[in-house]
Amino acid sequence: MWQQYLAFMRGAVSGEFGLSFVDRRPVTEVVGDRLWASGQLLLASVAFTLLVAIPLGILGAIFRKSWIGSAVMMVAFAGYAVPSFILAIVMVLVFSYWLNWLPVVGNGSFAHFIMPTIAMSGVLIAALTRFTRNAMLDVLGQDFIRTARAKGLSEARVVLRHGLGNAGVTVISVIGLQVAGLAAVSSVVVESIFSWPGIGQLLVNAALVRDYPVLQFGVITVAVAVVAINAITDVSYALADPRIRLARS
Repeated sequence: MWQQYLAFMRGAVSGEFGLSFVDRRPVTEVVGDRLWASGQLLLASVAFTLLVAIPLGILGAIFRKSWIGSAVMMVAFAGYAVPSFILAIVMVLVFSYWLNWLPVVGNGSFAHFIMPTIAMSGVLIAALTRFTRNAMLDVLGQDFIRTARAKGLSEARVVLRHGLGNAGVTVISVIGLQVAGLAAVSSVVVESIFSWPGIGQLLVNAALVRDYPVLQFGVITVAVAVVAINAITDVSYALADPRIRLARS
């Protein structure tokens, strides 16, 4: 076993991770062919999450004592309560099997992106909505917000520029952590359900047929992606936080 491990590490240092037992091709090519598909789905999920969660979080903070705020929190709790694979199966049953509106398999058109994107974004929308709401509540109670209102600035400018601009530091850190989770876990589940030709589905298939070289390199690729996402998040946090910029200056 230790000889196999040393042989694998020697190959890894030189960029040689072996051949796929099934395709008889270098595993770097096999995994590389799936990278773009997984990247597309991840980017679509993040974009959809930002478009939905941040406005919901802002509305939840502004109307926290009304039915709108309660509805926002219900959406957040529902997102936490429903796992991605349950949401995916329900959408397949309703929108594909019963209504025949959306395709299930593949990634050939925009319609193929809708259900996988929503399924991957469910938990992330819930987390980001809650953290955005809490961050906005904390910022909107600060003295500089009252000063901005006293100067006669419009409520939209106070909320979006001064409120969201300062709450965005916390939101960035949450986005990074949750996106890393999407890349590591949710992509495997969602891609398998929708037969999405990405790394997640490749890992599941490799495990089923015991294609160990592909499985090993696929796991390494996902791990590197998670580390890279966390590093980008840390850099973005440092650039966005005015306290860190002031300390560096």
